[in-house]
Amino acid sequence: MAKAPSLISLCVEAVKKELLCGDDLLPVIYELPFDLFDMIVARAPPLALQKLQIAMPFMDRNDHEYADDYGRNGRKRGRYWNFDAAWRNLFKSRWPKLVNEIQPSDWQQMYWETHLQNCLDYSAEIALIPNFEGCIAEIEISDGILKSIGYEGCMKSSTCDYSKLSSHCQQFGHYARCLRLQSFLTTTESSQLFRNSKLQSLVLMWVRSKEHVDGLCKLLHQNSESLASLEFFHCKLSPAAIEKICGSLLIEGLQIHGIQHFSMNTVSLLETNPVSLPPGLVSFLSSGRSLNSLKFACNNLGRNFAKMVFNTLLDASSCLSELDLSENNIGGWLSDFNWRLTRGAGKSLQSLRVLNLRGSNLDRDDANDLTYALVHMPNLEVLDISDNPIEDDGIRNLIPYFVKASENSYPFTDLSLENCELSCDGVTKLINTLSTLKNPLKSLSIADNSLGSKIAATLGKYLSTSVQVLNISGIGLDSSGFQDLQQSITEELKLVEINISKNRGGIETAKFLSKLILRAPELVSVNAAYNLVPIHGSSIVFSALKAAKGKLGILDVTGNSWDHEPTDKAMLEEFQRAGRPLLIINSTRPKDGPYDDDP
Repeated sequence: MAKAPSLISLCVEAVKKELLCGDDLLPVIYELPFDLFDMIVARAPPLALQKLQIAMPFMDRNDHEYADDYGRNGRKRGRYWNFDAAWRNLFKSRWPKLVNEIQPSDWQQMYWETHLQNCLDYSAEIALIPNFEGCIAEIEISDGILKSIGYEGCMKSSTCDYSKLSSHCQQFGHYARCLRLQSFLTTTESSQLFRNSKLQSLVLMWVRSKEHVDGLCKLLHQNSESLASLEFFHCKLSPAAIEKICGSLLIEGLQIHGIQHFSMNTVSLLETNPVSLPPGLVSFLSSGRSLNSLKFACNNLGRNFAKMVFNTLLDASSCLSELDLSENNIGGWLSDFNWRLTRGAGKSLQSLRVLNLRGSNLDRDDANDLTYALVHMPNLEVLDISDNPIEDDGIRNLIPYFVKASENSYPFTDLSLENCELSCDGVTKLINTLSTLKNPLKSLSIADNSLGSKIAATLGKYLSTSVQVLNISGIGLDSSGFQDLQQSITEELKLVEINISKNRGGIETAKFLSKLILRAPELVSVNAAYNLVPIHGSSIVFSALKAAKGKLGILDVTGNSWDHEPTDKAMLEEFQRAGRPLLIINSTRPKDGPYDDDP
């Protein structure tokens, strides 16, 4: 038989309903004893909690009069601080998977911003229906979303009607700092919906028509003083559109903008002039004194575009920290820059810390040209030139730079050379050099190069350096390579993360893992997927996990011949970190079916 609710609980429930329907009880609630007031705050649905917090007469943290009047009154001061905990609990209840990923300074703001994004995403689904012809503002929000904030349809006559998108934008738009908008929400109508917002970050998707651009520019102009991050995905933009967008970002009365992060990812730049950038984009890059991160990735851009962007940055005054030109066809883009760079690089290059040129069709000659440019990037810490056929000659051209960069005030720390058509000889020479640097790398990736088991001896010595992150996935180690790696571990390692997946190491993979886990106390993540490890290899790994006292938080053994036997299930329950399984095991493959270590 269910326990009967207490009188206090019944009263609190009645107060919650009255709060949602009117304001008459507010003065009475504020005079309640602390324990009763705290109980109402803890149990109030979002709309009721919002009303309680907004209407409180002493809400301003910076109100000195409040500090004087109530500084000695612990009850009233305590009431204020209870709200943030209540908002966090409401957020956790509604979005449990997100709560541990963020640490906002204001949970109320984060709650309503995330709620508004949910409303916008739901509205996008409605607006994308082919026969939709209504106004965006009039889109009706689902009952599930309304119920999550404590709103019921029966309340329409006594409180604000939250059934339509416009009401949510009007009531909660001023909480929005970071939003993600699809094209239909970048029309002129939408600039009115977000007129109360002070956006700091905006992600835009599928902006393609003149109508989208015109509405977007109004929204950008409204938020030009607060906007710091702007990202475009899957858009089609003409030079005229880029010109208008860049112009709308200028702060009124000033010929500068406050954008810190600008990104165009998978964007088609239509009718791009092969010899010059749109003047608006040139002005944007040149006047962006706050510009910290610039990304033109996966846009099918050619060498001329990359050359012109680079040329503009040479004369820019921004303190650019990150430049991403990845997944474009820009081979040869640096071939005629060397003469200019020797005369001194611009401020933007001198401040650069991250350069991403992954998948840019660079060859060994480009690697040689890059060497000249890198010399003028004294603060560079991260370089990704993966998925480029630079071959051994290309990496040999870059080695002198790595030696010099290790002596900089901000030493080079992170190098990615995945799938660069490197051989064992080329990588051996590279690693032997890296092992002797004044300031060794913290992270190295040479994955997906056909190096063979002979590279294991060199890698074994490299493991004993201060390297913290190592990716050697798919390099062809086989069982003999893992044997050599295992024998090379003779002292405590500083590894934090390692990827040894897709190396077909069999049982020797398990033996290497066993030794690695015991000798790397700082190890947090291991990817050992698709290594043909037989079922009896699990007992070797489990024994090491039991004996280890390190920080290992995730061990991925997906795609190996491990089945969920009863003993393994018990092990899975035993090995957990922060309530999450430490081991990742995929046993969906039929026991007698064919096996392939390719994912």
